[in-house]
Amino acid sequence: MFVICAGGFDLGEVNGVEMNTDTWQVTHLHVKLSKPAAGDLGFKKRFRSATVCVPISLVSTVGDNILLKRTLDELTKHLEISECRE
Repeated sequence: MFVICAGGFDLGEVNGVEMNTDTWQVTHLHVKLSKPAAGDLGFKKRFRSATVCVPISLVSTVGDNILLKRTLDELTKHLEISECRE
């Protein structure tokens, strides 16, 4: 499933989730960043794409794609987005 920022920028593709096993709710999406997004967010990898953890609180809509509440510029300043440990 693709993840799109507010404003229509392709952030990347979901390749996993983190769950709270006490409540069985998804807390974060693991998003494999597109090359342009990885460069803009500062998560560029040399040989593979970076994967970041995006909190569910940033999700606006889920349908054919996942739409986020923030633009790419706002995400660069958002401290809750971090590189996932795979």
